Amino acid sequence: MHPVSVPRPAPARVWLHLLLFVVTLGTTFLAYLLLFGRSFPFSGGGLLAEDRTQALFFSGSLLAILGSHEMGHYVLARWHKVDTSLPYFIPLPVPGSLGTLGAVIRLRGRIPTRNALVDIGAAGPLAGLVVALPLLYWGLLHSTVVDSPPVPSAFPGESSLWVLGQELLRWVMEKVTQAPPAMEPVYTSHQTHFGDNLLMKALTWLALGPLPEGKDVVVHPVVMAAWFGLLVTLLNLLPVGQLDGGHLTFAVLGPRARLVGQGVAVVLLFLTVFVTASWGLWLVVASKVVGFGHPEVLRPEEPLSVSRKVICALCLLALVGCAMPIPLREVWS
Repeated sequence: MHPVSVPRPAPARVWLHLLLFVVTLGTTFLAYLLLFGRSFPFSGGGLLAEDRTQALFFSGSLLAILGSHEMGHYVLARWHKVDTSLPYFIPLPVPGSLGTLGAVIRLRGRIPTRNALVDIGAAGPLAGLVVALPLLYWGLLHSTVVDSPPVPSAFPGESSLWVLGQELLRWVMEKVTQAPPAMEPVYTSHQTHFGDNLLMKALTWLALGPLPEGKDVVVHPVVMAAWFGLLVTLLNLLPVGQLDGGHLTFAVLGPRARLVGQGVAVVLLFLTVFVTASWGLWLVVASKVVGFGHPEVLRPEEPLSVSRKVICALCLLALVGCAMPIPLREVWS
């Protein structure tokens, strides 16, 4: 008999995962201060205690949501004996961002069955929601209702590619014809509006009751973190390629899942052109980086169980509940 060498799983570099976690904790802490704080650690006046507390609320809640999402994938992958890495948190030390691009795990083994594919794919978004929704409700209870003028909506959206293209064409024509520039409006206030979805609306109603016309909510930092968690859940549940939603769609439809992913790309293109150009980035990520293909499982002949079909339906409801046409909107008045 001749010995057969079996490749060993890659050793877990726990120090790297911990380092990325700590760095991301720092970048999200500083990102909150840059976006919403009144002080900064390295400024002359130092960091105000209130800003420090709010930034810690934001950073800790955000990483708890992202970590629970990825640990959901990790635990179920281990349960099905699929070799996988611990979560890698991705810091984003860029001013104007939220300080992170989220977190990922790396699946190093093939997924054995479609049932395992559903378990692993659905565990992340559902675990993330289990943490995000209570945090969102708690944060709304600690938020403040204030007077706020209604924000008009338009179609095409003011930040859509259609409108931005018109403004660019107008600017070019002014330069070509040397016409006097149009008078710029004078703004005295600026607000950042977080996009609403069905889950946000329902929990706002439960926590604060129905909001009268002319009222809005100044949200607690935990609400901002939970809102970002809902956005991450939305993006991951899109039925494209090897996103979480793509795993579930492939488990149900097999190779026909590619057509669903291509349909989602058409929807993203419509949103980019007519609603907000910010969807263009995710259109490129979904169609060019992630792609529409999906590898086959090791035992495709094993049927999908009824309970896994129920889980897929639950994730579809979660996708609908998290959907928001305009995630962020800057309003000047």
